[in-house]
Amino acid sequence: MNENTRAVIQSTFEASNNGSIHFGEVIAQLTAVEVESYHVDYRSGRTTYYLPDGAFLDFGFERPERGVAEAFDGDAVRSAIRGAQQGRVMYPEFKRLTQTAGCVGYTVWLAGRHVVYLGRKGETHIERFPA
Repeated sequence: MNENTRAVIQSTFEASNNGSIHFGEVIAQLTAVEVESYHVDYRSGRTTYYLPDGAFLDFGFERPERGVAEAFDGDAVRSAIRGAQQGRVMYPEFKRLTQTAGCVGYTVWLAGRHVVYLGRKGETHIERFPA
């Protein structure tokens, strides 16, 4: 992985986690450096970015204070997604809302243009990128 790609991924991770950029900006920046997908694991406090050549980059973040809710609430996950899409919910709040909704993590498939949200018991919600 070249240094520019590493720097873009790291700055995007940091800006997203501090709530200074929207999801659309995250997607644009990561796509520009050919990130294929990334996985966020709330339970371990890790985000891992994957490139097509097999390279990856992993960052830690603060785990939720209260943990993740036991029950997966797909409607609450969708509500958090809508808020983020409309620019009303930035990432720090999005994490809190989805954790409260029982989401343990998610994978963003940039090439496939969708996100798969995961619950504790294998529940999933698939959200396609807006057209």
